[in-house]
Amino acid sequence: MGMHTITKVAVLDGYKLELTFDDGASGIVDVSRHVGQGVFAAWNDPEVFRSVRVGSSGELVWGDDIDLCPDALYLEVTGKRPEEIFPALKQAGVHA
Repeated sequence: MGMHTITKVAVLDGYKLELTFDDGASGIVDVSRHVGQGVFAAWNDPEVFRSVRVGSSGELVWGDDIDLCPDALYLEVTGKRPEEIFPALKQAGVHA
């Protein structure tokens, strides 16, 4: 279980991304909270932000420096908790 990959991304206004995943789930994530922080400073240029593409592992990629994990984005889009997607987390009693 887990490891959903992104199959499609569309850039919306306000640093939002419309994502579609390999299982058909889709939704909008707001990544504006990252803008200007560390490597995400590059997003201060809207052209850079709009250059997003889906990488070879189904993650989101901006150039060589920025990528976002599809699993975290999947949780945000679906509103699920990590243990719903990764049953091993529940069994192990991991507290992050």
